[in-house]
Amino acid sequence: MGKKRKGSRKEKNKPESVKKIILASLRKVPHRSFNHKQICRRVSLNTTKGKNQVRYALDALVEDGMLSEELGSYQIVITSKTVEGVIEFTQRGSAFVVVEELHSDVFISNSSTGRALHGDTVSVKIIPDGRKKFKGKVLSVIKRKRTEFVGTIEKNDRFAFFIPDDKKVNIDFFIPLNKLKGAENRQKVIANLVDWPGNADSPFGAVKEVLGFPGENDTEMFSILADYGFDLDFPEAVKNDAAKVDISISKKEISKREDYREVSTFTIDPKDAKDFDDALSYQELENGNIEVGVHIADVTHYVKPGTALEREAKNRATSVYLVDRVIPMLPEVLSNQVCSLRPQEEKLTYACIFELNANAKVVSSRIAKTVIYSDRRFTYEEVQEILEGADGEYKTELNKLNELAKKLRGTRMKEGSIAFDKIEVRFDLDDDKKPVGVYFKTQKDAHKLIEEFMLLANRTVALSIAKPKGKNEKPKPFVYRIHDDPDPEKLLVFSDFIKRFGYDYNFSKGNIAKNLNNLLADVHGKREENVIENLAIRTMAKAEYSTDNIGHYGLSFNHYSHFTSPIRRYPDMIAHRLLEHYGAGNNSVDEDDLAYWCKHSSEMEQKATKAERDSTKYFQVLYMQDTEGDEFEGYVSGMSEWGVYVELEDSKCEGMIRLRDLSEDYFTFDEKNFQVVGQRTGSVINLGAKLKVKVLEADLGNRRLDFGLVEVLEN
Repeated sequence: MGKKRKGSRKEKNKPESVKKIILASLRKVPHRSFNHKQICRRVSLNTTKGKNQVRYALDALVEDGMLSEELGSYQIVITSKTVEGVIEFTQRGSAFVVVEELHSDVFISNSSTGRALHGDTVSVKIIPDGRKKFKGKVLSVIKRKRTEFVGTIEKNDRFAFFIPDDKKVNIDFFIPLNKLKGAENRQKVIANLVDWPGNADSPFGAVKEVLGFPGENDTEMFSILADYGFDLDFPEAVKNDAAKVDISISKKEISKREDYREVSTFTIDPKDAKDFDDALSYQELENGNIEVGVHIADVTHYVKPGTALEREAKNRATSVYLVDRVIPMLPEVLSNQVCSLRPQEEKLTYACIFELNANAKVVSSRIAKTVIYSDRRFTYEEVQEILEGADGEYKTELNKLNELAKKLRGTRMKEGSIAFDKIEVRFDLDDDKKPVGVYFKTQKDAHKLIEEFMLLANRTVALSIAKPKGKNEKPKPFVYRIHDDPDPEKLLVFSDFIKRFGYDYNFSKGNIAKNLNNLLADVHGKREENVIENLAIRTMAKAEYSTDNIGHYGLSFNHYSHFTSPIRRYPDMIAHRLLEHYGAGNNSVDEDDLAYWCKHSSEMEQKATKAERDSTKYFQVLYMQDTEGDEFEGYVSGMSEWGVYVELEDSKCEGMIRLRDLSEDYFTFDEKNFQVVGQRTGSVINLGAKLKVKVLEADLGNRRLDFGLVEVLEN
């Protein structure tokens, strides 16, 4: 008789094995109960023999206390145990701990949070409660998410307290008077958590930096930056490194590069831009084709590995663009001067050079180090005027580039790119940086011209690594900009939502991009445009940096990287370094290390985006400060259990009508149907409804606009 094979079905179906299989399956869904037939299907034991084995195993597990049984349904029993997870506080002071091994959250009451703060990794003792959910108690803090906080000082003659701005950090810090660093009562500061002794009700802190008094622009912007972990200034070592950078361009360096100084070259950027990452060169070839060079600032020529400059760029990972200022990733001597492709200056660049025919088909391309001389610095507005018929320098070149860009865009859209052209709100600021007007940034041909050539360059760079020339050569580790496929469940919810506005689109796999583009075209210019476009964007996955090249769904590119903005994005610097490293014939870099910096860059990008939104919100409230009591028309842009969010039609400023202030009825939020409903009258307010509202309060301290409902105009 032959030996029994390891892992055979007979071995797997022994009583103890069946019990293990059942427990493993039910632990994945600890809050759910299943009958005998459902469990058989879950563990793939549907034969008569298998069903009997499951029945015996279930009886044994109930007897052992591992499962509970009620009316023929079985559920896993979680006994008291200790687990680890990340704690997330609510504004009410209670919290939830996300525990991966339970596939569930653990509820922590206000009295059981211990010395944990929002975002900390904690050890928790858990037990199930009577509602089939887990509750627990924090035993210890394993790792603090942060030890620096932004908030306000409350000072008296004997001591002071620090009150964090973050509403989820709902405990004050005790600050000894000798640790105030000169902070005055009611000033905003950055404070460090120094200690939290076992016998103390509050943590002990010390002021790291005084930001100023609330309501001042500098104070508020510094508070936003510090709250997301962005340093307000560069360390001295970084400044010293920047001051030592050799800005000269030697003949020896020029000899190593392709010389484009005699080729027509120009930049196109926003009117208030100071750092110019990219320039386009243009020349007609003898065969009638057009050569377009996408020349990118060669930042890594100046920022060397191992320097304080490099470490700072790595840690910041991105520049931050607030309403009234830019916090650069690199010191201004580099970002605005040495690396910036300023007009009438020779600059070192890294380029993608394309030969395109009349149909915008790429005949050939190459990646090369170049040296350029920018002949002209254009703003988007200047280029747009020329494209619309005005006379101007390089009119022929700009119009030809625009023709090529439109054809590139047309091809891209046919291949499945999604056309999100979201309107961005911008403020006109006076000399004191106070908002005196609002305008909207829209994508016109001048913007799209630059966008298409940047996309072409980024795609080309990614392809050069992901598709090596040698037959047996494997792709080397690289930094990709990826965008995952949308979640089918979110698409289904989105599809149901837009039907309320009369749009019937099926977002099944294979026609998502086409139907989404058709929808975006249909809603253009209509009152529901912003609501639908915002929800469509939230339905999509978030783009991020990764070494795992899964492609970019939104652009419909199989290969895509970021190469074109190294002055303001660290991943672009990584791409430049790797291109040069691999171009010199060197071996693959450490993929784990590269993956770490991709993840870090993605996280810092998300923080920068949130900081920019908070900055916009502050300036919206500042802009509306003198309008309390005034009435405006707007559209319902969002809802929550607390209230209805309304975006004003004229300014795009967003505020909230609190449900408790809707006095004619008791309104509740119906999340499934995207509406709030009056419990007595049955009256509803739908997402996208047009309302007339009154400004009740412009609360600058909390960056919040409070509205009152005057009238429902369209529902």
